[in-house]
Amino acid sequence: MDAITLLTFFVLAVFVGFEVVSKVSSTLHTPLMSGANAIHGIILVGAVIVAGQAESVPVLVVALIAVLLATVNLVGGFVVTDRMLEMFGGRRAPGAAAAKEGAK
Repeated sequence: MDAITLLTFFVLAVFVGFEVVSKVSSTLHTPLMSGANAIHGIILVGAVIVAGQAESVPVLVVALIAVLLATVNLVGGFVVTDRMLEMFGGRRAPGAAAAKEGAK
């Protein structure tokens, strides 16, 4: 693929991503994060494929930056999802937290 085609894909992805995220209400944003993690995984796979097929140094640099950013985005999504799920865990007895720490 030439650089113009890759740039076109990138610009279209930015516009689509902005439109999709901006249309989600704040009350639905957190529950949808786990579904978004799957999309971020697909983006990461695409970035790795582009990096593997890069034939010039500038394309490789941009692809590696895309891999880095997609990885940060994916990991961050899982961290947010984990914190969200902890909020729904309910309150534990005071001794339960100490027993859990002692088991480690």
